[in-house]
Order: sequence, then structure tokens, then C-alpha cells
Amino acid sequence: MQYTFRLILDVEADVIRDISIDAKLSLLELHKTISSAYGFSTQEMAAFYRTNDDWEQGEEIPLIDMSDKETSNEMKDFILADIFPEANSRLLYIYDFLAMWTFFVELLKIDSKTTSKEPIISFSSGELPSEAPEKHFTTEKISNEIEDEFDSEFEDGYDFEDDINNLY
Repeated sequence: MQYTFRLILDVEADVIRDISIDAKLSLLELHKTISSAYGFSTQEMAAFYRTNDDWEQGEEIPLIDMSDKETSNEMKDFILADIFPEANSRLLYIYDFLAMWTFFVELLKIDSKTTSKEPIISFSSGELPSEAPEKHFTTEKISNEIEDEFDSEFEDGYDFEDDINNLY
């Protein structure tokens, strides 16, 4: 059985690859295929994340499991056919935790008649930028009432040294 995935790199101008890969292979093989399709080495840390229809990040499946759990949770332990039970199944993929290259991975189609031993890039569009885009993490703004209270507490020349001297 052959799976065809659409990979979209999360950058300003779309960088898309469609790859076909044997469904019996592991997420580790998919990681290697994605890295190769975009011209990356396989030497950087990476992880897949389960996701929903809105691409919200869920459970991590790392390249190397560094947790203290008895059971392993590494890419090599997950078969594509188990992770992607049907077309339109999705994962997020992060390559290189310092650069944070982020990919949307979606299963486009399942071909039960075709099987190729080697992954195939069937479509390629866009060029990889020279640097990963800067990721911005935002939080909800604190209510103005709490913010005003915090600001007024320190506007009047709050003396931190008094607090420090009271500790000793």
C-alpha cells in the first residue's frame, strides 16, 4: 500500500512537496524522507505532533524519546498505516528545534495497488528560504484592571532593597 502525503512548509511563500511512501514504513522513514525532500540533513532533532482538523498541536512523537517512561514513544516505533488510518489524517512536523522549521503533513491518498520500495517526490513547488521564519508565541492580554494594579504598585518608586533586606 502506498501513501501520498502533502507537505507544506510554514513560511511566507508556500513550499510544497507531495511524496509517496510505503505505508508499512515508520515515522522515522517519513522523517528522513521529509528531510531529504527539503534538502535538510537528518542530523537535527525533530518531532511529529498529533493534531486535529484545526492543526492544533497535540501529543509529541519525538525522534528520540528522552522521557523516563517504560514504553518507548519514538518515531521508529510508529508505522505510517497505524498513524494515518484514512485520507486527510494529519500530523505536524518540526525539524531542528533551534530553527523550528514547521511542516503541515496531510495524507492525500491511499493507493492499495501500488508499492514502491523507495519514496518518490511526485510534486514540488516553491523554494526553501535561506533561514527559518521567526516564530512568535503570543498569550492572551492580561485584563486592564490587573495590569493597572501592577503598574501603580511600581510607579511610586517601589524599593526592592527593603524586601531583600527583610529576608536576612
